[in-house]
Amino acid sequence: MKFNRIEDMDLDGKTVLTRVDLNVPTDNGRVTDTTRIEKIIPTVRAIQDAGGKVLLLAHFDRPKGKRVEEMSLKQIVPALEQALGQSVTFAEEAVGGPAKRAVAGMQPGDVLLLENTRFYPGEEENDSTFAASLAALGAVYVNDAFSAAHRAHASTEGLARLLPAVAGKLMEAELDALDAALGDPVRPVVAVVGGAKVSTKLELLSNLVEKVDHLVIGGGMANTFLVAKGIEVGKSLAERDMAGTAKEILEKADATGCSIHLPLDVVVAREFKEGAASETVAADACPDDAMILDAGPKTVAAINDVFAACKTLIWNGPLGAFEIPPFDAATNACAQEAARLTRDGVLTSVAGGGDTVAALNKAGVAGDFTFISTAGGAFLEWMEGKDLPGVEALADARR
Repeated sequence: MKFNRIEDMDLDGKTVLTRVDLNVPTDNGRVTDTTRIEKIIPTVRAIQDAGGKVLLLAHFDRPKGKRVEEMSLKQIVPALEQALGQSVTFAEEAVGGPAKRAVAGMQPGDVLLLENTRFYPGEEENDSTFAASLAALGAVYVNDAFSAAHRAHASTEGLARLLPAVAGKLMEAELDALDAALGDPVRPVVAVVGGAKVSTKLELLSNLVEKVDHLVIGGGMANTFLVAKGIEVGKSLAERDMAGTAKEILEKADATGCSIHLPLDVVVAREFKEGAASETVAADACPDDAMILDAGPKTVAAINDVFAACKTLIWNGPLGAFEIPPFDAATNACAQEAARLTRDGVLTSVAGGGDTVAALNKAGVAGDFTFISTAGGAFLEWMEGKDLPGVEALADARR
């Protein structure tokens, strides 16, 4: 995908409307996790280095077009100042007089944060008048919020139609990584898809069997595929009413030449709790009174063999009930092997999704993957093959 980058634009002396993700967790008005704040720093620095004035736009929570004081971005300012190592001015409004006056007082290198864009109904409605009011505050638009790129809102899509538009550093990294994974990947490509239910990832699976060479299915959804193949899974989580759909995906994979990999052996237990007594059995030998909670060692070895034969990996979802030991073993072992291959320079690995990030952190390998997306819904919709309005607008701006 072609899109403009910060280096492509003259920002000297210009006010740069910069859409970022500051939807961070808080407790009594104090930010408890600054990860998303830290991720915007490269973009802020790049704009400052180019002589620009940084005007930050962001949403916080879901105020539904109304002012909700506990959802004000003002509470983010102290953490933002600490991360940036400089003072940050806050405007009590995102548009109108307070915003205009705050912008008028800016000097190159200054950082100004506008109030929560979702306080205004025009934001989520992608209202052209509201977008124009935002656009009037600056000369250039930078989108650095891939996590909100699947929403066609005024600050994510509308602004890119009104101002010269470029991708911020985080957006740039996301798009480059996603292009390397599915856009124009080095083959063979393997995707790992885990999670509880087939029904929540139906579009994802249908898209991937057309795009990848190998598809590893794990977690609860693997049980549904086992049922579709006539294998009993005892008391395991399985969407039996989705067995027909699972069969269709298997047939589609055969037609497209995608090899689907299901568990060869499984770890079963009679209760789901930490340290529960468990045993490893063949995938077709789950006792009637037991539940499948993880993939077994033969499955891990088979998955790792696939990784070794591939050049690109996309990962979304754990292979088992990773939150509770010992049912994290398969996820940990496969993640560690993917990390080793990545460190050795023979595998490009891209992962995303909330459970995935948590699982890779738990396995101690998050820093070893080529790229980990924290974008959640936007990452999933991209894997499903959907157009992301915020990204499409940047691509259109390039034409």
